[in-house]
Amino acid sequence: MAVTSVPALLAFAGLCLLLAITPGPDTFLVLRHSLSGARLGIAAAAGSGLASLVWAGAVAVGLAALLAAYPTALQILKIVGGLYLIYLGISGFLHRDRGAPVDDGAARKAESSTAAAFRDGVVSCLLNPKVGLFFLAVVPQFAPTGSSAATVTMVLGVIDGIVAFVWLLLVAVVAARAVRWLRRPKIARALSNLSSGALAVLGVATLSTRTTA
Repeated sequence: MAVTSVPALLAFAGLCLLLAITPGPDTFLVLRHSLSGARLGIAAAAGSGLASLVWAGAVAVGLAALLAAYPTALQILKIVGGLYLIYLGISGFLHRDRGAPVDDGAARKAESSTAAAFRDGVVSCLLNPKVGLFFLAVVPQFAPTGSSAATVTMVLGVIDGIVAFVWLLLVAVVAARAVRWLRRPKIARALSNLSSGALAVLGVATLSTRTTA
């Protein structure tokens, strides 16, 4: 039996796109790294897309359901995720001058390496329990009767990861080209402050939001 119908998959992809274009931690994280070059933004986007697939796998094996059943564990994950977002925001403020683009295209500082950007994308998404709960909520709606929930979850996870990556890739390329076109360090620093501040605010909001059973 087919995992699910093509129209259902397209509907799910559309839902993923709507969620992706809504500004969130991943968007601001990719934007912040993109200000130091498209390569770094793309690396962060790839990390986020991969982590989304990991969350799908966690749902498939029942981990997300376990977290949802134990609010305390879920709250701890949210606290860690919120603190990490605050750390990313503060780090962006501390390194904004070193991460600002320059006209001669000089090499970026070590702290803004591709590996670090990829790691930030992975960790930020993995510490966001909303991703796992999203899969947990939508899988039953897209799983045909008699199909394997684990298989459907992984298929949907691949779709979500691809959609998220493509959108964040677009954000990275547009942001990097816009900064390169402007070639104004003050503008770059202002955008860096904005994205870093947004990450910190999202982190505080995450910490202040209580998990309900």
